[in-house]
Parts: sequence; structure tokens; C-alpha cells
Amino acid sequence: MTDLKPATGKAYLFLLTTALIWGGNAVAGKMAVGHASPFLMTLLRWIIAFALILIISGPQIRRDWPVIRRNGLYLFLMGAAGFTLFNALLYSALHYTSAINAVIEQAGMPFIIFVANFLIFRMRVTGGQVAGFMLTLCGIALTASNGDLSTLFGLKLNFGDLLMLFAVMVYAGYTVGLRFKPELHWKSMMAATACGAMVAALPLAAYEWMNGAGQMPDAKGWAIVAFIAIFPSLFAQILFVRGVEIIGSNRAGLFINLVPIFGVLLSIGVIGEPLHLYHVISLVLVMGGIVMAERNRPAA
Repeated sequence: MTDLKPATGKAYLFLLTTALIWGGNAVAGKMAVGHASPFLMTLLRWIIAFALILIISGPQIRRDWPVIRRNGLYLFLMGAAGFTLFNALLYSALHYTSAINAVIEQAGMPFIIFVANFLIFRMRVTGGQVAGFMLTLCGIALTASNGDLSTLFGLKLNFGDLLMLFAVMVYAGYTVGLRFKPELHWKSMMAATACGAMVAALPLAAYEWMNGAGQMPDAKGWAIVAFIAIFPSLFAQILFVRGVEIIGSNRAGLFINLVPIFGVLLSIGVIGEPLHLYHVISLVLVMGGIVMAERNRPAA
């Protein structure tokens, strides 16, 4: 039977909101082209996010400082990998490969999470969960191929695809790594990982600037930086961590497949791209896959 506990319902809400915000992040990234360079934008978003979380979490950080200090390396690596390295690889991959390839490859993240949890923790995965994953993957593939699945057979891997696959493994590793999260208040956890992300983004932005590719944001660029600093960088990350805490990384990881679906829908509403029947079918497939995987998860 489906878990009807209030905490589980809260996790679903957290993860759906996270996927929606991350879908908006993809739209914001498209809108930022020509208004700010990617690595500098990444650094600025984490400077702002770190400053904001410090403002609201100072007393909590002081209380949790002994735990933060003992787990400093773990927290830095989580922020550097999950927040900065993933985005750096994604931005770099899109210089070499198509958005279709990147979306399809990102849809494989829940499967990698399943495999990692099985190999490392021997977590059991049911046939129903695998079927649910495959259903969501079909929805993503339908969207990525613009409703014509035959176009997928013409895709070829290149250097960008390899970068994107590495990016997917990095974020899957981050998700699985949340299992080792120390007993920290969410404010302290977010502050520590945001600090790690900010520090890790410094050399990337410096490299970009020294190579003449750096571009300071203009007015529109700053508006986009503010949005991604507050919502995708801060609010959504907090919700994702809480969702993983409640239902685990296997179940939470499946919701990541909603990101490209929401990205398409937001592109229609914000950028004015047309809505097609296959968009609706894709959303139904992804949502149906999540429900199937939830109903068939291993008994606790």
C-alpha cells in the first residue's frame, strides 16, 4: 500500500517543488546567455546564497560548530561536487553536445542512484521500481525527441556527452552521499555546503576570466543571478535534502526526472514555446512512473 504518513506527503511536496524550481533554473540558464558568463554566474549565485543563509542561520551555526568542524571535509566535498562541479560540467558539456543528449543522459540519474545504493548498501530494489524508472525514462525520451522517438537512434556520443555522463554520476554520488549526512540542522548543513560550493567556484571563475571568457552580469543578468541564488541554489537544495532525509535517496532520486518536464512547461509559459500533445503524454508517463515506483518499493 502507498505510504500515507504526513511526513511522506511532506517529502513529496518538497521534491515536487524542488523539481519545479530546478526546471525554472534551466529556463533561467537559457535566458542568461549573453547576459553573464556561466562560471562567473555560478560563483556569484553561491556568494549570494551563502550570504543569505548566514544571515538567517548565525546562531544555529554557532551551536552546531563542533559538528561542522568534525565533518568539514565531507561538507566541503558535498557542496563542491553537488552544487558547483555538477553545474560546471553541465555548462561545459553543452558546448560540445546538444540539449537533447544532455536531457536524456540526466534522466539516467535515478538508475545510477539505484545501482549505487545496491552495490554500496545492498539496498533492495523491486521489479516495480525498475518498471517505474523505465516509465519515467520513456517520458523524458519522448520530450527530448520532440515526440519522435525515432530521432533518438541518430544520436552520437561525443566529448560533451562524456562530460554530461560524468556530471550525472557526480550528482548521483551527491544524492547517495546525503545518507552520511551528520546530525545537523538544515540551516547549518546548507551554510556549510554553500560555503564549499562558493570556494569551489572561485578557481573556475578565475580560469574563465583569465581566458577572456568572463562576462559580468548586466541588469538582466543580475536579476537572473538573484533568482538562481535564492531559489535553485538555496530554497530547492534545502527541500531536496529534507526530502532525502524523509524517504531516502532511491525514492527521492526518481523525482529528478520531473526537472526536464517542468523545464519544458515553464519554457512554454515563460519563453512562449508551443505546447504539444507529447508534452502532456510525457508528464503523465513521468508522474505514472513515480507512482508505480512508490507503490512497489521494498517493505520497510
